[in-house]
Amino acid sequence: MKLLFILDPYSSLNIAKDTSVAMMREAAKRGHSLSVCQQHDVFLRNEVVHFTAQDFEFSDGDDWYALDTSRAYQAKDFDAILMRKDPPFDNEYLYSTYLLGLAQEQGGKVINNPTAVRNWNEKLSVTKFPQFCPEFLVSSNQQQIRDFLRAQQDIVVKPLDGMGGASIFRLTTDDPNIGVILETITDHGRQTIMAQQYLPAIKQGDKRIIIIDGQPLDYALARIPQGGETRGNLAAGGKGVAQPLSARDREIANTIGQTLKTEGLFFVGLDVIGDYITEINVTSPTGIVELAAQTAINPAAIFMDALSAKLALN
Repeated sequence: MKLLFILDPYSSLNIAKDTSVAMMREAAKRGHSLSVCQQHDVFLRNEVVHFTAQDFEFSDGDDWYALDTSRAYQAKDFDAILMRKDPPFDNEYLYSTYLLGLAQEQGGKVINNPTAVRNWNEKLSVTKFPQFCPEFLVSSNQQQIRDFLRAQQDIVVKPLDGMGGASIFRLTTDDPNIGVILETITDHGRQTIMAQQYLPAIKQGDKRIIIIDGQPLDYALARIPQGGETRGNLAAGGKGVAQPLSARDREIANTIGQTLKTEGLFFVGLDVIGDYITEINVTSPTGIVELAAQTAINPAAIFMDALSAKLALN
């Protein structure tokens, strides 16, 4: 297979932990050809989508990869195009989903389906499964958020387009900073945010459940807050601990996984705290390197097996 990975700047990738790098290593081990580009390398000339990409090979030493010269490709030149650019889901990300949607119409196999990525906001999409959700409010109105806080007593507020635990605040009714936090996170009522009931089970970890073509891996990566933190995200200093899926985890993952598969969302990370789903990550979910290190499963190999099977059917 010839695979194109759309990545963040290559120098920013952590080769010891990056999920995209793990996928690429597994693909290279199987003899597949790799090409890479970045978000700004996708462009439309007249009606045809092009990719200014470079062929990629792994190498040893500090310079861990080697790139060939840049050239323009079309979607049909690749067996699969994997969009692995991190959020925020800003206007540039939105435009990328439009271009990748056109590329898909022109014969490209894009993972994940760009139309579904656009439609499945990572915070709002949990509302499609109310049977698994904690109490929540989506609003830019500070009084509505205050009323929700008064009803719940303890909440978490977060932007709709963030990642890695950025700009997530826990609020209680006696917090002296309620006003300034709500002013900041809503941009004085101009920015819509999500407020969720605080779940004490976060102390046991914010579980990342990986879904591959509708099927969950057998282990979740519980990201456990450290040092008095509320957030368990690894980017916010959380400790990742692999745990077998509980019966409730499987109920959530199997139910949501079938819908994800139907939508063309092939590689997804569910965030589960206790018995509740809090986010559905469809852009560039991570965690497979930690799972591989702590368990007997090889998520990158499972991913490549599922991708090969999917492409063989299409």
